Amino acid sequence: MEREYDVVVIGTGVAGSDIAWHCGDAGMEVAITDQQEYGGTCALRGCVPKKVLVGAAEVVARVRDQQGNGIRGEVSIDWPRLVAFEHTFTDPVPRRKEERFRKVGVQTYYGPARFTGPNRVAVGGDTLTARDIVIATGAHPRPLGVPGADLMTSSDDFFSLEALPERIVFIGGGYISFEFAHVAARAGAAVTILQRSGRVLSGFDPDIVDRLVLASEEIGIDVQVNMPLLSIEKNADGLLVRAGKEGKEKIFEADMAVHGAGRVSAIEHLDLAAGKIETDRRGIRVNEYLQSVSNPAVYVAGDANPTSPQLTPVAVMDAHIVVDNIRNGNARVADYSVVPSAVFTTPPLASVGLTEEAAKERGIPCIVHAGDLSGRFTNRSIGEKHSRYKLLIERGSRRILGAHLIGHHAEEVINVFALAIRHNLTADDLALDAIPWAYPSNTYDIIHMVHPLARK
Repeated sequence: MEREYDVVVIGTGVAGSDIAWHCGDAGMEVAITDQQEYGGTCALRGCVPKKVLVGAAEVVARVRDQQGNGIRGEVSIDWPRLVAFEHTFTDPVPRRKEERFRKVGVQTYYGPARFTGPNRVAVGGDTLTARDIVIATGAHPRPLGVPGADLMTSSDDFFSLEALPERIVFIGGGYISFEFAHVAARAGAAVTILQRSGRVLSGFDPDIVDRLVLASEEIGIDVQVNMPLLSIEKNADGLLVRAGKEGKEKIFEADMAVHGAGRVSAIEHLDLAAGKIETDRRGIRVNEYLQSVSNPAVYVAGDANPTSPQLTPVAVMDAHIVVDNIRNGNARVADYSVVPSAVFTTPPLASVGLTEEAAKERGIPCIVHAGDLSGRFTNRSIGEKHSRYKLLIERGSRRILGAHLIGHHAEEVINVFALAIRHNLTADDLALDAIPWAYPSNTYDIIHMVHPLARK
């Protein structure tokens, strides 16, 4: 059956859902489809279930860090019950999504979509035509192309493990591997991270990352660099993971190998050529309006957008940009210049703005404030010994250019610095004389970052 709409959205994650809902609420005829259950990565296989697991790991960490300081007794993670609790957040999502769509008249479809023309997509036995089509299909694990790659467990499937294996090898040294590794280690697993290059978490400040590596090693995580994956094979006891460079290969025994080596746009099933949609090695080519450069009827949002940092808040921002551009003509451009990011380990790591390396490459004269906050009351009182910071302050103007943190509530404090960078605030704008920050709090410690010798 052929049906005509104003907007067809492919994908029901954060970006696709917001676009469909807002367009439907504006009175447009909208259809949406997904080849998986409604909800997308963040709600079902990413941010939300991850934070449930991380929350349990944080409780274990806090109790263990406070042993001898008035806290006694051990705590442990009951993995099956934790996963069951996690499912109380994820299981209702598809139904809630569908109900929300129905309230604004969005027509729901189920199954993979493929282009059959510049303004046409096929979903099962239906052909949908539209003035505008939005690709919001998210991302999936990057194909690794090594022998035995099919033996790996995807990061998506990690959330549904009925039991936690005793020995886990994480492939890749990015945020996915580190977050899961910290959860697994706190739950009692023996954990190894294999990174193909010499640096883990390469997008973050290396000095702050080094501190996270130390914190990871202290809880038993074995972080191995210069260990590109070569092969995985089964044996009687589990898996043999072979990695390393020529002449320095190692074999790691494991019960499970988890793919944490990056994600790429999930677009290969769409038959983009039939839709006159150009691609390059990164994915769909888009302009500053998040519009296909070759087919103006097509927009791309969220993790399917190859220019995106692949973060949930960015997907939401993409959605709002696309909605405005569909409704009002191309009036808004995507700006990813100030995007805070966090690694939800224990302690968490967070970053926004320029790194020290990037500032040097651009020739920007900077003052670097770096130091240890573990002796501050906010950290000492909870036994957090890995709290560090690095700020980049422009010489002369004293504008905040970058902030890199590790420590308790770093994922919250980083948002203050993101706001400061976006609005060109100076270090003096964040000082105690400008803002009497709530005390005691991790945000209050900002005064010691912007003025390391500041009075209390």
